[in-house]
Amino acid sequence: MSKDNKLNNKKPKFSPYWIYGIIIVIFLGIQVLSGGMGSASGTATTQDKFFEYLENGDVEKLVIINRIQARVYLTAEAAASTEHKKTVKPQLLPISEKAPNYQFQLGDLQNFEDKIDEIKAENAEFNTVIDYKIEENLWGDFLLTLLPFILIIGVWIFIMRRMSSGGGGGAGGQIFNIGKSKAKLFDQNTEVKTSFKDVAGLEGAKEEVQEIVDFLKNPEKYTSLGGKIPKGALLVGPPGTGKTLLAKAVAGEAKVPFFSLSGSDFVEMFVGVGASRVRDLFKQAKEKSPAIIFIDEIDAIGRARGKANFSGSNDERENTLNQLLTEMDGFGTNTNVIVLAATNRADVLDKALMRAGRFDRQIFVDLPDVRERKEIFEVHLKPLKKAKDLNTDFLSKQTPGFSGADIANVCNEAALIAARKGKKHVEKQDFLDAVDRIVGGLEKKNKIITPEEKKAVAYHEAGHATISWLLEHAAPLVKVTIVPRGRSLGAAWYLPEERLIVRPEQMLDEMCAALGGRAAEKVVFDKISTGALSDLEKVTKQARAMVTIYGLSDKVGNITYYDSSGQNEYGFTKPYSEQTAELIDKEISDIIEEQYQRAIKILEENKDKLTLLAEELLEKEVIFKDNLELIFGKSPFVKHDEDITEEE
Repeated sequence: MSKDNKLNNKKPKFSPYWIYGIIIVIFLGIQVLSGGMGSASGTATTQDKFFEYLENGDVEKLVIINRIQARVYLTAEAAASTEHKKTVKPQLLPISEKAPNYQFQLGDLQNFEDKIDEIKAENAEFNTVIDYKIEENLWGDFLLTLLPFILIIGVWIFIMRRMSSGGGGGAGGQIFNIGKSKAKLFDQNTEVKTSFKDVAGLEGAKEEVQEIVDFLKNPEKYTSLGGKIPKGALLVGPPGTGKTLLAKAVAGEAKVPFFSLSGSDFVEMFVGVGASRVRDLFKQAKEKSPAIIFIDEIDAIGRARGKANFSGSNDERENTLNQLLTEMDGFGTNTNVIVLAATNRADVLDKALMRAGRFDRQIFVDLPDVRERKEIFEVHLKPLKKAKDLNTDFLSKQTPGFSGADIANVCNEAALIAARKGKKHVEKQDFLDAVDRIVGGLEKKNKIITPEEKKAVAYHEAGHATISWLLEHAAPLVKVTIVPRGRSLGAAWYLPEERLIVRPEQMLDEMCAALGGRAAEKVVFDKISTGALSDLEKVTKQARAMVTIYGLSDKVGNITYYDSSGQNEYGFTKPYSEQTAELIDKEISDIIEEQYQRAIKILEENKDKLTLLAEELLEKEVIFKDNLELIFGKSPFVKHDEDITEEE
């Protein structure tokens, strides 16, 4: 039976185009048989030759067709003669009517008839039969009449097929599929290589997402105790922390249909398209349930309603959101359909979307800590040809505040740097250079800078280094350089301690170290410059946060004007009075000025060491913490031993 089935499979499949081809062949055959074979064309001749044959009595019959063409039939004796023998053609089919010997086109019919009358008058034995016929090609006329209708019906069938077919269907089909969902489907037939093993760190987030996958695989384990499948899970976190990667791992592990699309895929210029696509998406998911829907960047359609619609017109985005809310928790039942969504702007999402019953779980995907960064490095180092002595602990401590995407970029940049230098392995220094490149920008050794400017930059950076070395809570220094990098003329790298809570004295010490550059210029040159712009920006933000956010100011008190929902950004009024605004401004200014004077005092007390450090920096251009130990001695405070780089 299996062989027979194989033979049957090899037979050509029936196609409706065969029928179209057969009908066309039949029409052509009828056209040829009716129009050509019955009255086959004779040999072409001229009117003068014809009149010669007519005068000689060789013409038996003359048939004038539609008053424009003449067909000449010769007598049997004339046709058998040598002159006319070639005009006799064999009959292919048994047709009653004999084929003409000659044919020619008439000019003026009246002149032609007058000429025949003359010959007839001169020749008493004239017995040629003259006949007139009107020939019509019925099939040809019939086809010409039907042709417009055939074309209209064909175009209509084509359009209906394109409208009924699913998916985008290319550029020509998009206009008819504009209300269809653009979600990509991943199922057992689609190979998704990403799994939970490829997601390093994110242990808490992975555990919650794995539980959702396990629910779809073994629902009885949970429903036997009366539990219900969660409607949705929202992945929230800073950019680059691995939200989309986690969703890819779900697609690879779930073994159920996985619909993936972006929030912007619902947005279109036509009214009602977004809501239509939401309906179509959930319809497809219900048909393939159990299934998972993943909407990346859901804030594109999930923003809070009624905030920016001042025109009073129809808001297409709100209609799309309303349809999404209805599909996720309405009268319709979504059996075993789970919605995953990702965003880094959860504060702008609509409250109705965030409530339990729609997104039952909010999974916070935070920046990785030291241990998680080590795991992420191990994942991204696998494809690299790295040196054997490369320490992943060292690399993880080199990158505080880096996200998973940043770490992937560091690994790739290190490989490119090693290849540029012609190395066969990626070494520790390549990773350090990659971090410097990403954090500070590309070195610009050929940038034109005057000796006076270079000296000012050296003292500026030496001031940062001196204060950070002498203060207890300032971030310890790792490296200082006066080589222009990116937009800065100099840079200092520090080891920031990864704290969960920060005390006022720690913030004040960091502000004092940031102001050390401008203080050094004041102490040494008794002049200040514009080189402290980034330092002032950082310090001002810290001081404002102390006063208005964290309530660390004695004069303002234990009050915060921070709004975690982000709605105050759209308001036109401040949440405090003008008198309080003056108090806040004065308090910020007092905090910054106090730390500036403190930095000046420290540098005046250590001016000789500051000068030594600046001169060494001018000579070597790059110095490390070992050089500071030679000048200042061991740090009076306990510092970390690891070298972590981050630009201040």
